[in-house]
Amino acid sequence: MEYRHLGASGLKVPVLSFGTGTFGGKGEFFQAWGATDVAEARRLIDICFDAGVTMFDSADIYSSGASESVLGEALKGKRDKAIISTKATFRFDDGPNNVGSSRFHLIQAVDAALKRLQTDYIDLFQLHGFDAKTPVAEVMSTLDDLVRAGKIRYTGVSNFSGWHLMKSQDTADRYGYPRYVANQTYYSLIGRDYEWELMPLGVDQGVGAVVWSPLGWGRLTGKIKRGQPLPETSRLHKTSDMGPPVPDEYLFRVLDAIDEVAAETGKTVPQIALNWLLQRPTVSTVLIGARNEEQLRQNLGAVGWNLTPEQVAKLDAASAVRPAYPYWHQEGFTERNPKAV
Repeated sequence: MEYRHLGASGLKVPVLSFGTGTFGGKGEFFQAWGATDVAEARRLIDICFDAGVTMFDSADIYSSGASESVLGEALKGKRDKAIISTKATFRFDDGPNNVGSSRFHLIQAVDAALKRLQTDYIDLFQLHGFDAKTPVAEVMSTLDDLVRAGKIRYTGVSNFSGWHLMKSQDTADRYGYPRYVANQTYYSLIGRDYEWELMPLGVDQGVGAVVWSPLGWGRLTGKIKRGQPLPETSRLHKTSDMGPPVPDEYLFRVLDAIDEVAAETGKTVPQIALNWLLQRPTVSTVLIGARNEEQLRQNLGAVGWNLTPEQVAKLDAASAVRPAYPYWHQEGFTERNPKAV
């Protein structure tokens, strides 16, 4: 397993990390991902450790806290081997202050996560979304307090826009608070918006990408083929509907290119999609998920080899889209604005 620095921090993380959104199966939100219990979680975690995957990602809203609880129980006796990342910001319950990134909610959320995870500290704590109603200085000072208290060690964000993240970094620099070193972001061969603004920012500010949904909301699992409709019972109908829309012809153009590379390499569709991400700038780690041992072992096969430059170029061309303004305009001024990719 390859290890990379998490952004500009001194912390090294494996290039593949395990997402625990399938743990728990409780509540009304995110429960559709899976219902892995403690026994199965232990088995998957052992496979991860054997492969060098030592980072495990969760969030308080995954299965209404059950994901963190299952992860904490499954890591008993192995906490010192693991890097735990989790997230909070979204509404957890009906309490008027149990949402957002206020000092009240962040302290409450971290304390609750520590109990569910059965640990004294969280290695990487990320804001799950941007809270426009809480002053950035309040957020950053609270995270600073939590770091100084030893409850969290590194901080990051998820689902921020570029100006959200840059304003936060500036506030951290101004007052001496910890800077964000991670951006848990959506990025895939069929979702390359990250490259327009957040990737150049990551290069400039030392923020490493922690990639979520690297298989494009299940569209790059190899189950979708041109001219072969999905069975009505397939879970992909539901999972893909939860994600951003992808035009059919664009999806099939990318899948055709992946199939060509698969024929050349002998690798699977998801292995190729994951390996492509691991060669992108700023990517520190890619989150893989699995409901069972077979899925996990297949995803682990994405490391230990690399696509050739020609194969990368083929995938780049097939998945390229016209960026939004002003990024398409800036592409014409590469003399002074070189691309990050």
